[in-house]
Amino acid sequence: MIAYFVSDSWTMTRRELARWARMPWQVLIGLVFPVMMLLMFAYLMGGGREVTGDYLTYLMPGILALTVAFGLESTMTNLTQDLNKGVIDRFRSLPMASSAVLVGRSLADMLQSAVSLLVVAAVGAALGWRWEGGAAAFLAGFGLLLLMRFAMLWIGIHLAMLAGRAELVQAVQILVWPVGFLSTAFASPTTMPDWLGAAVQWNPLSATATAVRDLGGLDTPGGWAADHAVLLAIGWPLLLVAVFFPLAVGRFRALSR
Repeated sequence: MIAYFVSDSWTMTRRELARWARMPWQVLIGLVFPVMMLLMFAYLMGGGREVTGDYLTYLMPGILALTVAFGLESTMTNLTQDLNKGVIDRFRSLPMASSAVLVGRSLADMLQSAVSLLVVAAVGAALGWRWEGGAAAFLAGFGLLLLMRFAMLWIGIHLAMLAGRAELVQAVQILVWPVGFLSTAFASPTTMPDWLGAAVQWNPLSATATAVRDLGGLDTPGGWAADHAVLLAIGWPLLLVAVFFPLAVGRFRALSR
């Protein structure tokens, strides 16, 4: 039974990866967007954030955290298109695990996210960013980033099925912007008003960005949230997955009724 599930999930994953060859521009945009943000904030807007030390060292973990937050619209759009075109119904008529549809889509998304993170890290290294925490800490930080992406992914899948139409996905994607920018990605919360700094520190993306900075050897000042960033960077995604994974699966099953 498990073997059939794994085989079905990998078949659906390969179907999603085949989209990369048919629509390379979509993959290219996903790779270029975080690089553009890195260059823009590092060179056009950097230096005025009252961050101790090199701003690029502070900025890079924030850009990596934003990389896992943005780019969900392609997965969400493809899912809604399959639903509206009846592709999902045809999959249900086949002798395959119905959950393989969502699992395959999520695996393809995670692979693309991993590639995006590596590209952004490579560009950061070319600009002069250096990781000071060692190989084990780098892998741990990379894992925390992918864990947050996994949580964001299931939020996106659930919202895509709620939206129902591809044209509504753009409206849903807009909600990611305030979450991304009201974080510690670009500026230290110590430079913000107390009420805003406190809210920003408890942003799940702030926890991930701060945890990556800590693992990279950068001391980030703050309150309890900053002091326990690694714990929060694990706890927040697990909580989000615990909430939205069953919601997404339940919604998917309800579509067939």
